[in-house]
Amino acid sequence: MTLVELIAQADERALAAGGLACLDRCVPLLGGDDEVLRPLWAGLADGAEGETWGECLEQARAKLPAPFEESGEEASGVSGEDRAVQLARTMLATAPAVPAGTPVREWADACSLASLRIHRLLEVVTPAGDADADSVDSRREGRTDGMSPLVAAELRRQIAVLELLAGTGQGGLRQVLAVSTEGRRVLRAVVSRRARGRG
Repeated sequence: MTLVELIAQADERALAAGGLACLDRCVPLLGGDDEVLRPLWAGLADGAEGETWGECLEQARAKLPAPFEESGEEASGVSGEDRAVQLARTMLATAPAVPAGTPVREWADACSLASLRIHRLLEVVTPAGDADADSVDSRREGRTDGMSPLVAAELRRQIAVLELLAGTGQGGLRQVLAVSTEGRRVLRAVVSRRARGRG
């Protein structure tokens, strides 16, 4: 089953966890520590909705040192890493106050695409034939030939998250957190490597 199909079939809890997992893996771009989204994960585990989720979301936004306002048009000459940061900020800025209904479905879908684009933008080497960041959208539909390693790994994580949450209880959420933690470590290493390269 493709990622697009898994998102379409996911329930609200799986969608909220899927979007949160994408955001969690991208926290290194926002200057946050590994625990900044922990209250949101705990809230999902406890079945938090409405005010509880919204309060945890505002706390996370307040703790992140980088601004999280949604960016408008991309400025000319903006680096790939800067664009990746903008996408991560937008994921946080657009998170719904209540993880339910159409808003959480749209947010989860947007986070999925944004996270894949972020990984594509941070790829150290640009493989031939896959230079367009927008090409990651087709990857979610199953067209994976020639996919770059970083994007391929992120795609596998997103699929694994939704498969783990399909018809599972709290154990599935713990496994999802483990998958997300692994991905965050990978992205943090990529960001650190790029920073050393600039130095």
